[in-house]
Amino acid sequence: MKLSRKFPLNALRVFEAVARHASFSRAADELGMSQTAVSYQIKLLEDILGEQLFLRQPRQIVNTDAAKRMLPNVGTAFELLSEAMMSARQASSETLEIHSSPTFASHWLARNLGSFQLAYPAIAVRLIRVSKITKFDRDPADVAIRWGIGPWPDLDCHLLGRFTYAPMLSPGLAASIGGVKQPADLLKLPLIGAEQDAWRHWFTAMGEPVPDLSAHKRYNYIEQDLCGNAALAGEGVAMLNHIYYPDELASGRLVAPFRTPSGDDIGVWLVYPHNRRNTPRIKAFRDWILSAVAADRAKIEPRAPETAAG
Repeated sequence: MKLSRKFPLNALRVFEAVARHASFSRAADELGMSQTAVSYQIKLLEDILGEQLFLRQPRQIVNTDAAKRMLPNVGTAFELLSEAMMSARQASSETLEIHSSPTFASHWLARNLGSFQLAYPAIAVRLIRVSKITKFDRDPADVAIRWGIGPWPDLDCHLLGRFTYAPMLSPGLAASIGGVKQPADLLKLPLIGAEQDAWRHWFTAMGEPVPDLSAHKRYNYIEQDLCGNAALAGEGVAMLNHIYYPDELASGRLVAPFRTPSGDDIGVWLVYPHNRRNTPRIKAFRDWILSAVAADRAKIEPRAPETAAG
């Protein structure tokens, strides 16, 4: 016997409503069905069972002994199914799994997620640092923070920002060459991650010819948090985003000698599958992070000099 005939859920759902109301019309109203459809489902169930379930009498129907035996267990079964669905929805809404690029995770999200959890105390957060691109059909992430040019057509994409950056170094390292006054002074020091395009963009933004940086190979880091840690340790000059190091700049552990901001086409994006756009926990996180990053950028990122565009 086919499973659909062994457990005809639609017919059982109609039976439970008819038996509870002792009325085909009230059951039809509750279920949003026509009385003809209700009658068809009851006839289907009676054919499967080989038992009559209701006695059709003038102005009323009466449950047969077979219906009376079935009703408690069928009602309990639908209550259990409802509880199972509710439990799944609650578990799904309670935990938000975020996959994030390492620097954004450690230098922005970890510092700011407390305000999200205060605003949404029912949502627990699982934050995972990843260096590879999250594949939503394979990875358990709800959302991801991705670096790139974007947007990506297979995902819902929200640009958090194309953050400004500048060379940053420890004050002790700057003092070791008598201070950094001109862009050329940086070339006297080890440059961290010198193969990154950001260095060439910065020199161009400063109106300087792009120097040959091929000799600066000692600290060929890619992840910005590694570059930042090396700069804090006095090992060299790193090209860092302002939004990630406000505390270090405010305390003087790092200095940014040049105020002209630089940027490029690489952005930081919040991404998730199209079919999850209305998931409550994702909507809550999207609204929060777009607002929080915008407020942080307005407060932290330096403005271009009045003579510069923008």
